[in-house]
Amino acid sequence: MTESPAAEPAVLDRIARLEETVRQLPKVSLHDHLDGSLRPSTLISLAESIGHELPAQDPDALAAWFVQASTSGSLERYLEGFAHTTAVMQTAEALRRIAREYVEDLAADGVVYAEVRWAPEQHQAEGLSLEEAVDAVQAGLEDGMRTVAEKDGLIVVGQLLSAMRQSDRAEEIVELAISRRDAGVVGFDIAGPEAGFPPSRFEAAFTRLAEQMLPATVHAGEADGVESVRQALVAGRAQRLGHGVRVAEDITVSAESAETEDGEEAVEVSLGEVARWVRDRRIHVEICPTSNLQTGAVDGFAPEGEAVALEDHPFDMLYQLGFSVGVNTDNRLVSGVTLSGELARLAVAFDYELGELADFQINAIEAAFLGYEEREALSALILEAWQ
Repeated sequence: MTESPAAEPAVLDRIARLEETVRQLPKVSLHDHLDGSLRPSTLISLAESIGHELPAQDPDALAAWFVQASTSGSLERYLEGFAHTTAVMQTAEALRRIAREYVEDLAADGVVYAEVRWAPEQHQAEGLSLEEAVDAVQAGLEDGMRTVAEKDGLIVVGQLLSAMRQSDRAEEIVELAISRRDAGVVGFDIAGPEAGFPPSRFEAAFTRLAEQMLPATVHAGEADGVESVRQALVAGRAQRLGHGVRVAEDITVSAESAETEDGEEAVEVSLGEVARWVRDRRIHVEICPTSNLQTGAVDGFAPEGEAVALEDHPFDMLYQLGFSVGVNTDNRLVSGVTLSGELARLAVAFDYELGELADFQINAIEAAFLGYEEREALSALILEAWQ
């Protein structure tokens, strides 16, 4: 991992102003972890109630600690934050509260559709069954959606149940997802360490999902490379790629360039078979820009010897080449981001207009684990607002 250099004050001011504009517009979030997105004040309150020690007791100081840990250059410190968040997420009451606030916070940021992912198996330390944990989160999501609706807002949130690769409980979590598919669960995911835990280890689970027609997104192409993406597509039957950013390693850009008739510089680009499959089959890539910088997922795209910056991220290359890319936060507390802020940062880094930012919302809603009619209705709402 490499910490990106600090931006100039004028750039930060431009990002902040654009973020305020974008916050008023409807957005789609497909890759956001519940245990990485708590309110600092809630984390402090719940930790106090169970006697769990936190690195800070003031909400602002605690939020700053998470950001500092995530940008420290240490994966261990990045992951340390989750030990604190999951510690307070072991009862039905806590899960319900956190899920409700999660929805309210997304709505405040202008999100109208979201899929929240989390691993129920990590919330059983106090005796909750998997079913009780899922039902508690669903109750909280419904509380939040109802609260937003009462204020004349709109947001729809579904659950993605994650199985942790290292615990070999994928088949159990698949059955859990299937049993709750009509009670808020919209899909399945595997998370955790990519290297050494390929989707082929869980092929039976993915086959069961396919037989039951329940869609899957797979974390791949973040901590591991192109072969991880291939495995997600083949063994995991992934309809979306969680992060997926290292699929860009399967793209070769010619060192030579030529000038086009209109004076622009053109380079020759060739796609390997994995990258071509992802692009041509419109496999959606759930990109989390700031998180990718923090975890080192895009270090290989920076010029040799230089600290990686957002401008080095292959997001724009993938977008220009026709990939279905979306913008996500990954962990709003841990990374210290909002979806509006991520979109604003990308716009400044790659000189995007609002039209391009709207493209990313349409890409995401088209890839959402929703029915056709619901996707069409949300697409129309989003296009009307952004235009």
